[in-house]
Amino acid sequence: MSDDVNEDVNDALRAVRTLRIRGAAHSEHDDRVIVEAPVALLYNGEPFAVMMATPESLEDFALGFALSEGIVAAREEFRLVDTVHVDDGIALHAAIPQARFDALQARRRGLEGRSGCGLCGIESLQAAMRPVPNVGASPAVSTERIRDALTALAQQQPLNALSGGVHAAGFAHAGGLLVREDVGRHNALDKLIGALASHDPAIRPDSGFLVITSRASYEIVHKAATAGIGLVVAISAPTDLAIRTADRAGLTLAAFARGDSLNVYSHPQRIA
Repeated sequence: MSDDVNEDVNDALRAVRTLRIRGAAHSEHDDRVIVEAPVALLYNGEPFAVMMATPESLEDFALGFALSEGIVAAREEFRLVDTVHVDDGIALHAAIPQARFDALQARRRGLEGRSGCGLCGIESLQAAMRPVPNVGASPAVSTERIRDALTALAQQQPLNALSGGVHAAGFAHAGGLLVREDVGRHNALDKLIGALASHDPAIRPDSGFLVITSRASYEIVHKAATAGIGLVVAISAPTDLAIRTADRAGLTLAAFARGDSLNVYSHPQRIA
């Protein structure tokens, strides 16, 4: 499988000098580490969130975040106006319809993101536990196709290959695998959702499935359901809230997907 893998990784990596210790041997080496930077998201000039993210595929990230967080309901409601690089990070300025902006203001959601936390700083439990939409029907997928997608995902992570420690989210469809990477698993999925919304319209969310190099958390499942993806496959463990959310959404959640094995926790009808 292959599809639209980002080649430009210059902004996402930084060269560092490291002391390598192997037993009694000490030597200096050049290394490359993944960049983690504050990325501010602003709508109609007003700040909404700051996420710690990898500064790569930022246009996809801005759109995907807006879609997965319910800030807009469709690609047509979103326009990235400007990307401003400053010493402390990057600001993504977007324009959204006034009605969406008014609803956003009403939510009063102040959010400071971390690479490992997509819910940090939410002001109330009610805001954190937003209703999850129901996903529609989608074709059953064979375990062989899932295995092939996971193999392809491992081969299409240039940032991880150069630095290690980078998450990836991939959407497997009839034409290949669309992949995005980020230091944060939620950010990688947001980038992927943005890429899907901007990609060939023939690649619909209900025409494939998600594979992700992380545990299956509540936010991973919620974002996938909001995007209309009916099958999520994670290589690591699920949380109980992720399973309950998947069950409510009608979404098929599989985890511990390694080699020929996986565990299916909800709605197994999508796996043949």
